[in-house]
Amino acid sequence: MRKTLAVLIAAVIIAGAVAAGGCSRKNAQSVSPKPDTETIQVGDITVAYRVYGSAKSYPLIMIMGFSGTQDTWDPMVLRDLAREYRLITFDNRGMGDSTTGYSKFTITQFADDTAGLMQALSIKQANVLGWSMGTYIAQELVLRHPGAVNKLVLYAADCGGTQAIKPQPSVVQTLMDPSGTLAQRAERIIPLLFPAPWLAKKSNRAYLKKTLGASPEARVPSDNAMKQGFAIASWGGSYDRLPEITSPTLLVTGTEDVIIPPGNSGIIASRISGAWTSYLRGGGHGVMLQYPLEFARILLGFLASP
Repeated sequence: MRKTLAVLIAAVIIAGAVAAGGCSRKNAQSVSPKPDTETIQVGDITVAYRVYGSAKSYPLIMIMGFSGTQDTWDPMVLRDLAREYRLITFDNRGMGDSTTGYSKFTITQFADDTAGLMQALSIKQANVLGWSMGTYIAQELVLRHPGAVNKLVLYAADCGGTQAIKPQPSVVQTLMDPSGTLAQRAERIIPLLFPAPWLAKKSNRAYLKKTLGASPEARVPSDNAMKQGFAIASWGGSYDRLPEITSPTLLVTGTEDVIIPPGNSGIIASRISGAWTSYLRGGGHGVMLQYPLEFARILLGFLASP
């Protein structure tokens, strides 16, 4: 089943195209331009990253999911979070503008890459946000480098292993279907990322259709995506180690997420003392893209809490 999960998270690649068109939405005119992409050496790789917000603000590290690049983050979420925090987004090893290096792709390696990036940027401790596969990396980061994580946000998370709640077989079948063009595959996968009532609104559907032609594949080498998939499949999970996490933790998920069912957030929260949970009604796996303002408000409220 872990190999199946590697395929399931692949839907995030479609969200990358969706996020690229996010600036067409209401209030998007207030979204600031992207900062320049910078690079820095981290172990055997060169990491591409961007910094949003004031250099004097407390840092928030944002870890992307499977086959995504830092372009996948919703621009309005970035705008709102950057008003309070110094955001650091980056491309995982072998994705986007980050180099591949020679180390084996594993979830623990990705966690060590993240810790190495923090060290290279002279960040001793930060808040950390992970999405989907990024939550696996974030979990390993806080477990392997506990002093590096102040507050932890896990968006669309599960703990891996046999304890995780798996999606329905029909979801697996749709995501595993390789037939057709990218646009045709996207048309099949989009209803799994976004619930039907939200997609039924013409403005939302038009927004998605407008972005379907923007394929992220050119910046996501297929061999590296496969390596990421194997990394997910070989991850042993965190269930038995979750009680070791002492960082204040927020689990946020959409109530209609069929890719990583929302019950997984409850499982993780039950294993971390004092963990918060937030369920966005009507949200799917791409809930950040559906409701960016609400999503940002939830994160800001948690991060500002004592």
